[in-house]
Order: sequence, then structure tokens, then C-alpha cells
Amino acid sequence: MDATDLARWQFAITTVYHFLFVPITIGLSGIVAVFHVQWVRTRKPEWFRLTKFFGRLFTINFALGLVTGIVQEFQFGMNWSDYSRFVGDIFGAPLAVEALLAFFLESVFLGLWIFGWGRIPEKLHAATMGIVHIGTVLSAYFILSANSFMQHPVGYTYNQVTGRAELTDFLAVLTNKVQLITFPHVILAAYMVGGAVVMGVALHLMRREALRSRALEPEAVADVPMYRKAARIGAAVTLVAGLGVAITGDIQGKIMTEVQPMKMAAAEALYESVPAGEGAPFSVLTVGSLDGQHANALIEIPGLLSFLATGDFNGAVQGIVELKEQYAQAYGATGNPLVADVATNYVPNIPTTYWTFRLMIGVGIAAAAIALVVLWLTRHGRTPTHRWLFWAAVAAPLLPVLGNSFGWIFTEVGRQPWIVFGLMTTSAGVSPGVSMGEVITSMAVFTLLYGALAVVEIKLFLHYVRRGADPFEQPQEPSERDEDAPLVFAY
Repeated sequence: MDATDLARWQFAITTVYHFLFVPITIGLSGIVAVFHVQWVRTRKPEWFRLTKFFGRLFTINFALGLVTGIVQEFQFGMNWSDYSRFVGDIFGAPLAVEALLAFFLESVFLGLWIFGWGRIPEKLHAATMGIVHIGTVLSAYFILSANSFMQHPVGYTYNQVTGRAELTDFLAVLTNKVQLITFPHVILAAYMVGGAVVMGVALHLMRREALRSRALEPEAVADVPMYRKAARIGAAVTLVAGLGVAITGDIQGKIMTEVQPMKMAAAEALYESVPAGEGAPFSVLTVGSLDGQHANALIEIPGLLSFLATGDFNGAVQGIVELKEQYAQAYGATGNPLVADVATNYVPNIPTTYWTFRLMIGVGIAAAAIALVVLWLTRHGRTPTHRWLFWAAVAAPLLPVLGNSFGWIFTEVGRQPWIVFGLMTTSAGVSPGVSMGEVITSMAVFTLLYGALAVVEIKLFLHYVRRGADPFEQPQEPSERDEDAPLVFAY
């Protein structure tokens, strides 16, 4: 293990940790915005209570996502200075727009939403959370456009004198074909996470209050229908978004095969190419050899890999061996140190790529299955209280969050050894002056800090989940509030 390996581990830890909060932020902001609009439209207390309750959970999550996101910027200068120098002209534009436009919308209008109760007109106040949600979506778009350049570089020219990629077409970067399918896939996955969080939390509280109501506690009886409604809304969002994730994921797989065929071959551990007419199978379970040179499929579905890769059950799919030879000829024989890769021969880590691809799909299906069961059990006003529903409520938000993480691990590990596909290998992008000791020190500090932040996040989140929605209190009108009263917000 060298400084490059440690730098990769540090970036992986900080990025995966940060992305635990991102889909919750995107998905939950949209749902809270809908709840708030429903309150303004219907004046039903249940919508007001749900807005305040899930808005509080959203704010806790947003704060942690903000803090961990700032660290991501430091990574480029600390451990990946050569990479930053190479793509800085490309990345600078979308990341600057993200910070100046999208993050501005999120932070400013979230502040207006938090402190605007009773201070600004209700309709305008409800719109602020909608603008926050738009900001999160725009933020995702610009960041994903930068990542899509790493997967499929477009809109640039390579300057031989400076040794840098220089931006020539910003619109091409924003409309990269990888970006145009990755964006809806990621956003729908975020809605799936947001729906699952609402479903899981509301399902737990519905069951708890239903059990309390049997002990003749009047306030518990009154809250059961509210939590049942929230659980059904969350389940419906999870199920519909999950269907969208599957559809966009299928399209994304075909584009991935077109621009990064090695990633699709690694996702199946397909070593030998399958010609047209035979149909490449998709293995549910494969056992690889100790030397990693071949794999034996134990359970497989005929023709499915060909369909995932080409849209045709009999389509041709290139294998790892053939692609490795092509890449060695196209890049290794050029003598360019930016694209030469001796360590891996242009083959990603097969076990990691193989299993994260399947885990991504598996946990997503499991989350959708829970949502379907919740919709069935709560139909026609039913209030189930089965003991196993507690564990379903715990698993519901965790499964799609894990699915997002597995998906991103697959995306980034499957691209290896490239940091920018076809232009720069990961080993060429690391900071030349960074030592193992420096990376170990910063990684230890970040890990301890993130561990402490995780404790704070979980304790706060669980505390307010256990407390449930606050009793309804009619919000003040702007004309009734003391204009000199201090702005106060605390947890």
C-alpha cells in the first residue's frame, strides 16, 4: 500500500459518508414542501404537524450534509493536486455555478423557512421549502455534470503545452449523454430514499401510537390516522421512485456499456467475450478463481446481461480479456504517462465491482418490497401492529441509502484505473508531494471527526423521532408577531 492507495481510501470514506446525507436531503425536502403546501391549502392540522416534524428531521440531516460536503473540496487540493490541475478548467465552471447558484438557494431559503413561521405570508413561506428543494436538485445537476466528465469526457481540448484539459464547450459538459441519464437516476434514487425515511419513521410511530391507543390514551388514538397517512405517502413515493430508478438504471447500463465497456464486463465478471447471437447470461452468484483470471457462474439468467448491455437478449458483449488487450494497445503503447497503467492492466477490482452491482439492485428491490407490503397492510384504514413491522420500519430508510452507496462504489470502482476515463489514470492524479504519513494523519482525523458527527446526527435524529410530531398550535399571523422578537432556533 502506498500514498495513492491511502488517498483513494480517504476520498472513498469521506465521499461515501457525505453521500449518506445527500439523497435524504434531496428527497425529504421535496416531501416536506408538499406537506407544507397541503397545510396552506387545506388548513388541516395533520399537515402542519407533519411539515414541522419532518422539516425538523430534514434540517438535522441538511446540517450534517453541509459540514461533510465542505470537506470534499479540500480533498482535491490535499491529495489530488495533479488531478485538480489537469481538470481544474473543466470542473471550475460547474462547481462554481453550484456554489453560487444552487447552494445559495438552499441555504438562504432554508433560513427563510426556519425563521419565517409567522413572519412572512403563508404562501410565500410554503414556497421557500420548494425553492430549497429546487436548489438541492440544481446542486446535484452541476456536481453530476463534473462527475460525468470523469466517466465520459466531452467539451474539452487537451493542451499539449500546459498538460491540461481545457474547457471549450460548457453546454456539452452540461448535456453529456452520461449526465442526461445519471441525473434522473440519482434524483429518483433520492426520492426513493426520502420516501423510505418518511415511510419508516411514520410506520414506527403509527405502530407505537396504535399500541398506546389500546391502553386508552386519547392523544395516541388521534395521531394514528396522521402517521398512517404519512406512511402510505412515503411508501407510494418509494415505490414509484423505485420504478423510475429501475427504468433509468436500465438506460444507464446501455450508455455505460457504450462509453465504458470494461465496467459492464467487470459488473458480470465476464472474462471471455460473447458474440452476437449467443446471448450473455447474467449471474446471480459467481465464484472467482484465486488469481482473479476467470470466474465460474453458479446461478445465472440466460441472455439477461446482453439485454442490460445492448437491449437485445442476443446482443454481443465484450469480455475483460479482449478489452484489456484493446486498452493496452490504445493507451499503454502510447508512452503517455498520464494513461499508462502497469499495476492493473486497465482492469478494475472485479469482486468489488461485481458484488456492489448486485447489492445495489438487491437492496433497492427489498426497499420497494417493504413499501408494497406497507401499502397493502394499511389499505382501507387498517392499522397493523405486527412486531416485525418495527424492524421493517428500521430497514426501510437504511436499504435505499445503502443502495445509493453501493451504486456509487460500483460507479467509481468500475471506472478504475481511470480518474478521468481515457485521459488520466488514478495513480497519475495523486499529489506528488504527499507522503503516507500525511495521508494517514488526515484520514485518521477525518474518520474520528466523522465518527463524532455520526453520533450527534443519530442521537438528534432518534430523539426527535421518539418524540414524534408536536401537538398542533395555530401558527401566528405576521401581523400578530412582535417584530423586535429575536430569531431563535435550537435543537
